[in-house]
Amino acid sequence: MHADRAFFDACRDASRGLPFASAQGRLVALRGTLLAARGLSGRVGDLYEVRGSDQSLHAELVGFDDELRLLAPLGEVEGIAPGARIRRVSDGTARPQPGAALGRVIDALSRPLDGGPPLQLLRRSERTNGDAVSRSDGILRADVLRRGRIDTPFDVGIRSINGFATLGRGMRVGLFAGSGVGKSTLLGQIARAGEADAIVVALIGERGREVREFVEESLGDALSRSVVVVATSDEPAGLRRRAAYLATEIAADLRQQGQHVLLLMDSLTRFCTAQRELGLSAGEPPATRGYPPSVWAELPRLVERAGTSFGRGTVTGIFTVLVEGDDLDEPVADAARAVLDGHVVLSRELAEQGHYPPVDVLASVSRVMDEVISADHAASARGARTLLAALRSARDLISIGAYAAGADPDVDRARLLEGSLRDFLHQGRDERSSIDESFARLAEILAGESR
Repeated sequence: MHADRAFFDACRDASRGLPFASAQGRLVALRGTLLAARGLSGRVGDLYEVRGSDQSLHAELVGFDDELRLLAPLGEVEGIAPGARIRRVSDGTARPQPGAALGRVIDALSRPLDGGPPLQLLRRSERTNGDAVSRSDGILRADVLRRGRIDTPFDVGIRSINGFATLGRGMRVGLFAGSGVGKSTLLGQIARAGEADAIVVALIGERGREVREFVEESLGDALSRSVVVVATSDEPAGLRRRAAYLATEIAADLRQQGQHVLLLMDSLTRFCTAQRELGLSAGEPPATRGYPPSVWAELPRLVERAGTSFGRGTVTGIFTVLVEGDDLDEPVADAARAVLDGHVVLSRELAEQGHYPPVDVLASVSRVMDEVISADHAASARGARTLLAALRSARDLISIGAYAAGADPDVDRARLLEGSLRDFLHQGRDERSSIDESFARLAEILAGESR
């Protein structure tokens, strides 16, 4: 209760000057996972306090139905009864000072989870974004003509990605994999090895045990330049959705300071699941696999917050996508590929063979790769892809001894270089390989100078 009161006080201080007309209302019903209130006159995104007889919780306005206001609870609703008083406390945009948040672990409401002191929230007058312009409707939207081009490589320290699907600063890329294939492990390695001034990590819908493991083991020393935003799987959908947006806002604030930021979100799928819960509770019709239309509207809205800016820093976004049954064509994966600048696919088959990182380089694509690497690097990557594709197509024939040497020159050469290519794609969890080192080794292999 003390932490909640401190949060409400901070929200009030950060929202001074807001017109809070009709700020009081009453709870009249529960609609699925949402609270229905009467007597409020707020805007979507506003933050409220719901006060029961012996407890209070936060709630966010997410919809309307005639005179009813639909609120997503941001806490447990047990103990809240009909008639509970509801009051608006902020416009919902309060977030911590970006520099002060580095090295901290916070929840979706900017409250510390690491036992440290409360964070100072930005006041309304300070919540400006140089990457946006104000339109007549008062909504801030990204000005695409002010965004810089992606023309600088982003070094993740992973040979298979640096060599075959090189990323660029300000790129948005998806990390696609089934459950248990190693997404979180690879994210942690990228956080430690990636060339970024600051890191923002959003752990959305993760198990509580995994959060501590990621912070203490996967991030390690990188925590000092990181902000970790957490909403675990047992928390309400409103908190899981809000945590994703808070992480992107903190990353944009750091970008505004001229920093090159790495945004890691695990996972985009669970963000979509949270939005599905909210949308269905608000009365939206279910569509593909039960996902309502708002999911497909929120997905690009979230992803577009990463990227480049004009004359300032960048936010390079890596979003994990959990594919059900390893089906890369399931709705969330298919929609994510359409709004991202590339995708890295992790293979369960490689993971089961003990191959790390289990990156399927033939299925992975960077749409900006040719813009950020040299012509020689691009030629080497294409040549190696050709050999790996030839080897994969002939794998069945080779395994049963039916392939005849000389039938396909690419297969013959690929068999000679197979050991060297596999060694190139295999990398230890604490090993780092720069883009230049990755290219040099790949070129050496193709020249036939490796075993």
